[in-house]
Formats: sequence, C-alpha cells, structure tokens
Amino acid sequence: MDLKQVVDNNLAKTNLGKVANYIPALGKVDPKQLGIAVYDLNKDNITNAGNADVRFAIESISKVIVFLYVAKQLGLSNVTKHVGARQTGFPFNSILNMEIEKAHYPLNPFINAGAIEVTSLIQPYNGKSPFDQIIQFAREICHDPQISLNSEIFESEDRTGDTDRSLAYYLKANNMMHADVTASLTTYFKQCSMMVTAISLANLGAVLANNGIKPWDNKRLVPTEVATYTKSLMTTTGLYNESGTYSSIIGVPTKSGVGGGLMSAAPNRFGIGIFSPPLDNAGNSVAGLSALEEISNELKIDIFQY
Repeated sequence: MDLKQVVDNNLAKTNLGKVANYIPALGKVDPKQLGIAVYDLNKDNITNAGNADVRFAIESISKVIVFLYVAKQLGLSNVTKHVGARQTGFPFNSILNMEIEKAHYPLNPFINAGAIEVTSLIQPYNGKSPFDQIIQFAREICHDPQISLNSEIFESEDRTGDTDRSLAYYLKANNMMHADVTASLTTYFKQCSMMVTAISLANLGAVLANNGIKPWDNKRLVPTEVATYTKSLMTTTGLYNESGTYSSIIGVPTKSGVGGGLMSAAPNRFGIGIFSPPLDNAGNSVAGLSALEEISNELKIDIFQY
C-alpha cells in the first residue's frame, strides 16, 4: 500500500490533539509529525513514509518490552502471580479499582502500577543493572542498536513523576512490591525515556506478529506463549481506557505511548510502527490512530481473522 498517501491523508489530524506537555521535555516536540513503518512478514521487508526515522520517547510502549523480557527471564507463570490481565476502565495512572476491589496485585502490566511492579521484578544479572538489561533487550527486539537513553526526558520524568511515586509506594505499603521503590522508579523512568523510531516499533511488532521469532534472522527471542499472551494484553489493555473502543474499530493488537508512538502486531502478517505526537484525552496519538485504522482497512487485518 502507499504509506506516503496514508501520511498525507492523516497529517492534518495532528491539529486535533495535544502533545504530552505535563512531561515538560515532551512538550517541546514538534506536533506536526506523522511517520509510519510496516514490516511485511510474508515479503520479509519493511516500508516507511513520513517521519518514520525521527527518534522519540518510547514511553508506555516500553511496558511491552519489559513485560516480554521479564516473562522470558522468570517464566510467564511467575510474572502473572504479580500482575493480572484485566482492563481497568480507569486512566493509566489510577489505582481506584484496586482500592475498590481490595486487589492483591495490579490489574494489568500496561497501567503504570502494573508496569512499575513488572519492572521491579528485574534483578541485576551478569553485572548489568535492570535498565542496562532492558535497553540491551530493546535494541535486540527492535533491531535498532541506536536506541539510547534521553537524559533530558528521564530527568523530566523523574522530576514530575509524583503520581508514579504514589503508585509505587501504594504497592510497597500493600505488600505487592518487594523491591526498593526508588531504584525501581529510576529504572521505570529510564525505560520510558528510551529513544526509538517508527521503524524500531515496526520491528518490535514484527517479532510479536511472528510469534516471538525475529523475522530478520529467524531466531527465537521470546517463547510463543509469551508473545501470544502479550498480543492478547495489547488487544484488551494496550490503548489505555479506550482499548475496547479501538479494538472494535481497528481490530489489531496495539500499544500506545504518550510520546506519540503506536506499535501494532497483526499475527503472522505485519508489524506496524507509527509516530505522531499530539494525543487524545486518553493519551493515544490522534493522527496515529486514524492512520492505523486506514492501514487496517487497506490491508484487511482485523481481530476476527486471528
């Protein structure tokens, strides 16, 4: 399909959202951007258009990478003892339903409380800190050795992350998290501050779409059951509290980030990466979701085919 035409069709929709200026460093990003990359598993090639090679903060899409890494290292059954797989119906930084239900663990790994819990499970390994392990794995699964930490965004996240601190201390106070709060939050803020491109995200999506096997070298990176479980989570919880709505419209497992990224995995067919900074009220890229809907319709990828 003509990705340049998709960019042209949707670029004006950047006017309908706002960049995530509650994180000051993200507020400086040029909003008039839209980049798309699609990895076609059947053709074993990647195509892109627009601002697909512009680097931006991965933010919540890092939750997918860290969940895959921890599930690979500890085993899926051990991770699911610490975090559930349910939609919350509340914003990504809320714990209201945990309090209402007196839950014993966060409801899913893609809300902030669940992501912090998953990050806290990583232990130093072979002399590498948890973040060093994360970024090494991110570079491998995104097929992008240039992924790096943006110190300005990390410091901005750390400086303004009081809500996340409250979530972490809530987990600690209720015996859900046993690691050091400060160290776990530092790792979490750093993972959100990794710089990727839409092409990086298309590669990540392609590994998931290919059931955990890197299509560029045919080597397995994560177990099939972990890839399948993660795609299911993306379908039900990947777009914050708008996940159900967009699953019915777009019909492909997707995870968003407030840096403007979208990463989709159409099983056995495509990995898709999109970047466009202006967000809707739920924290999802406005132009990005519109472009993803057009791509989904054009390529005829919907959830009922999986």
